[in-house]
Amino acid sequence: MAEKQISHGVKLALDMGPIAAFFVGYIVMRNRVFNIGGTEYSGFILVTAAFIPLLAFTTFLLWRLTGKVSKMQLVTLVLVVIFGGLTVWLNDERFFKMKPTMIYTVFAGILGFGLLRGQSYLQLVMEEVLPMTREGWMILTRRVTMFFVALAVLNEVIWRNFSTDAWVNFKTFGLTLGVFAFFMAQSRLFQTHGLEPDDPDT
Repeated sequence: MAEKQISHGVKLALDMGPIAAFFVGYIVMRNRVFNIGGTEYSGFILVTAAFIPLLAFTTFLLWRLTGKVSKMQLVTLVLVVIFGGLTVWLNDERFFKMKPTMIYTVFAGILGFGLLRGQSYLQLVMEEVLPMTREGWMILTRRVTMFFVALAVLNEVIWRNFSTDAWVNFKTFGLTLGVFAFFMAQSRLFQTHGLEPDDPDT
């Protein structure tokens, strides 16, 4: 299927909608306990159970509307299914809380492997939307790799030492704002190494 363009608003809704729905669902159900088939489930577990098919559905919609889903989105979906499924099956919220750690560790590992080979795998997936010199891509990839490692460590610290409320707020707002702030902080790099679409890489 050829790639098609959709509005930024629709893409943002598909990307962020499941996260927003998870947050709202958790706020509504966090103090409730449900008895299903003789087993008690917290609101967190049931919201997690709803989040898995919702993310799968929005990912499918994104593919149908654009004809393309990034490898990062597919890896995220797979890990959500695995760790979300374990959370529901074992009735243990710790597995879902580990999920961001695994996602960022996997991404950092992939990017780090590319750096060891002298390549920027980040460039392969973002070059069309962010034209830069090869040197710029290598610098950005090293920074993103370290950033992912930091996020993985931070997630472990928060879910292991703070309340579920604190972790949900971190996952919903902290991670999103952190990623936004990180890329804003790279503005000088983008200015220094950015290329016009028709410029050769130097």
